[in-house]
Amino acid sequence: MGLGMTLRVLGELARASAPIAADIVRGRLTRDEVDARARRFGQRTLEVLDVQLTVERLADLPRARGYVYMFNHQSHLDVPVLYATLPSPTIRFVGKTELFQLPVWGRALHAAEFIEVDRRDHEQAVRAIDRAAALVREGVCIAIAPEGTRSPDGRIGPLHKGGFHLAVATGAPIVPVAIRGTIDILPRGARSMRAGVPVRVVIGAPLEVRGVTPDDAAKIDALRDEVGAFLRRYVERDAA
Repeated sequence: MGLGMTLRVLGELARASAPIAADIVRGRLTRDEVDARARRFGQRTLEVLDVQLTVERLADLPRARGYVYMFNHQSHLDVPVLYATLPSPTIRFVGKTELFQLPVWGRALHAAEFIEVDRRDHEQAVRAIDRAAALVREGVCIAIAPEGTRSPDGRIGPLHKGGFHLAVATGAPIVPVAIRGTIDILPRGARSMRAGVPVRVVIGAPLEVRGVTPDDAAKIDALRDEVGAFLRRYVERDAA
């Protein structure tokens, strides 16, 4: 059953990405089309896997405002889960440069306005921050996993400062998002997915970054501590 579920999810991914690739060739890919296909991919993935989803919102988030969503990273399933649950209409994820080097797929990610970050290349990372800030000014929300990699056991790893510098540069409030359960669908290193797994998403209240500068290490550390505490509260609570 696990392999069959995996193939069905990959089929949904192909169904969402193939039209994007075709639109790139035709030169008519629009932001609204990417939004609709990404949202549909998220919803269909949850349906195929029969995810038992619970969503809790701790504050109202006006749809017209840009945010930087910071989520803990348990699984490759985090992205479709977030596309199916976050309230903002337009969301673009920050991804490591290796994803953007994949044939065809990398070109589609760039065309769809996803943000490539190479932590080994400072100049490229600066350009990524500038790109993210420009998107936020246009009403696009940015989503980033500050752990930088998937958790091997579901617990929260150290949060890197890069995402917080990106948030400060955009001026957009940080919204912490806790995800629990996707690791039980597709753990790190697994090749097949499980169906019928409970997943809980908790969307926190926005944390303002106005008045914080990139040189203000103490305030950036305080933001990082607050996000980390939120994630641990809702992800590690009652964990074995």
